[in-house]
Amino acid sequence: MIDIVICAMTESDLSQVLSLETVSYSRPWSTSHFLHELASPHSFPLSAFDFEGKLAGYICPMVVLDEGHILNVAVRAESRGTGIGKLLMKRALRECRERGAAFVSLEVRPSNASAIALYRKLGFEETGRRKNYYENGEDALLMEYIFRNSEESCNAM
Repeated sequence: MIDIVICAMTESDLSQVLSLETVSYSRPWSTSHFLHELASPHSFPLSAFDFEGKLAGYICPMVVLDEGHILNVAVRAESRGTGIGKLLMKRALRECRERGAAFVSLEVRPSNASAIALYRKLGFEETGRRKNYYENGEDALLMEYIFRNSEESCNAM
């Protein structure tokens, strides 16, 4: 694993975030979408930077009442498989728990085997499917992580 620093995403990160978003998704989020997440009282986007200050990945989690949700996550192609995605997910889970979430949900493409494997390794379970969720007609798997006790986020994350 490479050394990274995870911090709150800021507007100054957006040029790198948008570059990664564009190569990661066929329907990328816009600048205004990220600005909305940065301004939302429910969202807390995080950026991961390598030792050279280059964006390695990001995650956009949110918590509303006791429900956490991972809206968006991406890791730079050359950094995949190094543990950055796992670190981002663990940090997001920990912060969701600290903000009062009883569970965290997300959608993932059934064709994204590496992401599904990571989510399962972290303790997410498949809870359903959204038909024709993605622009190409692919379904989305619904996955959920349930916090089992109050100590879990501090000790396991």
